[in-house]
Amino acid sequence: MEQISKRLASLAASQTLAMAQKSRELKAEGKDVINLSVGEPDFNTPDYVKEAAKQAIDDNYSFYTPVEGFGDLIQAICEKFKNENDLEYAPNQIIVSAGAKHSLSNIFLSLLDPGDEVLIPTPYWVSYPEAIKLAEGKPVYIPSNIDSGFKVTPEQISKAITSKTKMFVFSSPSNPCGAVYTKEELQQLAKLFAKNPQILIVSDEIYEHINFTGKHESIAQFKEVKNQVIVVNGVSKGYAMTGWRIGYMAAPEWIAKACNKLQGQVTSGVCSIAQKASIAALRGGLEFPQMMTEAFLRRRNLMVQGLSNIKGMKIDSPQGAFYIFADVSGLFGKKTQSGTVIKNSYDLALYLLSDAWVAAVSGEGFGNPECIRFSFATSDQNLEKAIARIHEAINKLQ
Repeated sequence: MEQISKRLASLAASQTLAMAQKSRELKAEGKDVINLSVGEPDFNTPDYVKEAAKQAIDDNYSFYTPVEGFGDLIQAICEKFKNENDLEYAPNQIIVSAGAKHSLSNIFLSLLDPGDEVLIPTPYWVSYPEAIKLAEGKPVYIPSNIDSGFKVTPEQISKAITSKTKMFVFSSPSNPCGAVYTKEELQQLAKLFAKNPQILIVSDEIYEHINFTGKHESIAQFKEVKNQVIVVNGVSKGYAMTGWRIGYMAAPEWIAKACNKLQGQVTSGVCSIAQKASIAALRGGLEFPQMMTEAFLRRRNLMVQGLSNIKGMKIDSPQGAFYIFADVSGLFGKKTQSGTVIKNSYDLALYLLSDAWVAAVSGEGFGNPECIRFSFATSDQNLEKAIARIHEAINKLQ
């Protein structure tokens, strides 16, 4: 008898991974699919990082690693926080994991008890609620939309706080919408949470370097909440190292110890070669992330300009990351040429894939079913082709 656990059965599959899989299947059939569903830079890992990995292999870094990460990597992370963010963290406050997603899972599993409530602004990254459910926590959603710039206010958060609230989880810059909280907005959030010291703040800053506002701001900079904040970051997005699987967290020591204890029983220390490569990334300066950001800014402008004049589609220009989160509710109720009614954003995503050969992701998995996510982490040429195809497909709707 085939029977999976209730724990797993309660989880939704990742919509981003599901759409990427559909796109790969169509490509394998010979279809000219332009994949705007993918959540990774289309740049190659920098050569100096690859050289460091090759050197690590030659130097026989092929043995088990410390659970929390190599000491020299942890030191590089501490230096990064100090030099780039003016944040002081001791080595015993850092845990290196197999990607930022692993860091988040460690946090939820280490700190949540059954029934603990976790406040999550919408839109959210698809894995937040599912990872929280896996830890037997309860996601509590705080809505935002395109008219609010996809940001929530202290007043909204305050109304959602109950005696069971344990955590607040958010990302800035945001996946899926590219919203970036300003220093002033973060300060207002910090004032609220300082009055609620029982609530932990999980700040997902994985898109830190892909930021079009000029400077990244972390909520951990505010001393009144520093002991409540867990910063999650990694090398995946800023250094084009998604496949290397290195993320990290910085937290109060008691939280780092808890995550170390869990990781020691689940995965132990992560890949030795990838860790050595990550040291080179973190110490290699910001020239590479800045080069990528310039390219993404150009592509953002291309996408915003190209999609803004599609009737029925509302666009908010993202301030970071590499996604357009378009409100497509104006297209609901329209029919395809075959008579199929576009009832929601998932229907629209399937229509664009089958009719325009453009893969995008429905907003349902991000908490905003009126929206659809387009990634612009692909070439300018691909984006121009995709925009033309989307225009044509939308114009065919009746």
